[in-house]
Amino acid sequence: MIVNMKRTLSHYTSVVGLILGISIFPTLGTATTLTTWNIEWLTLTPSSKFKSSYRDSDDFAALRSHFTAISPAVLAFQEVDSTDAIEEVVGSNYTIYLSDRSLPVNRHHQFGAINQYTGFAVRNDIKVVNVADFPLTKGNRLRFASAIKLKVNGEMINLLSLHLKAGCSGKFTNQNSCHTLKKQGKVLNSWLHQIESQNEAYVLLGDFNHNLAYRDDWLWKAITKNLNTVPRLSSQHTQADCKVRSRNNPSKTHQFRSLIDHIVVSPELRTSPAQQDTMPVKDVLNYQMSDHCPLSIELY
Repeated sequence: MIVNMKRTLSHYTSVVGLILGISIFPTLGTATTLTTWNIEWLTLTPSSKFKSSYRDSDDFAALRSHFTAISPAVLAFQEVDSTDAIEEVVGSNYTIYLSDRSLPVNRHHQFGAINQYTGFAVRNDIKVVNVADFPLTKGNRLRFASAIKLKVNGEMINLLSLHLKAGCSGKFTNQNSCHTLKKQGKVLNSWLHQIESQNEAYVLLGDFNHNLAYRDDWLWKAITKNLNTVPRLSSQHTQADCKVRSRNNPSKTHQFRSLIDHIVVSPELRTSPAQQDTMPVKDVLNYQMSDHCPLSIELY
């Protein structure tokens, strides 16, 4: 009798799990992969100021191999200096949408040598609409939020590629980096209110330079303040498995304890939890990869 009850409960649990899986991910076979990756000073014109900007053909081949293993429908990239540079990684099957900050009209927002632009690489068979980027902070040489609209299953989804201010990854302190990051959070909150008022879906991808998964995190509160429906942090429970080359000992790897790259999705979208696409340790040690690993979700 007890054995039969255990079998019945086990069968019930399996059925419930199957039903939940179907309801959350209803069209597993038609998933669209969205990835974000900060590729650390990716350029074809390296600068002596930034050692990691120097890459030879083998380094680009290693980056390209890792990207190809993921082969997302959309890559939201950060720290890319030019269209030519990102094409060396993603190849010819993708259309590049480089930040509007790279345009001649925005030269006053650019550095003289290398620039860290955001943007998107979109697989050629994917339909998108390129929309205007917007600044996240006031002042010269500021970072823009790169924006496109992605058509998936007949629905238009607003995508942002982000690279927020570094230097304030945890609690708020009275330093310039935290004040700048807070201002950027308020700009994103205003954008989300606008998108929400239009009843449109959204996905924010990028290097937030901050651990949004902290309980009661102040930046998460700033980004989501007074929204009708709270977004979902798909990277809330993502394990920080990424290993990068140690800056103190280049023959060793370093593993960060928490994520600063995130993917934020509007609550009506059905996605998988975010997962890091870790780089092979041998590549990390032998090639100039990146100090970030790609982070991906499946959109259903």
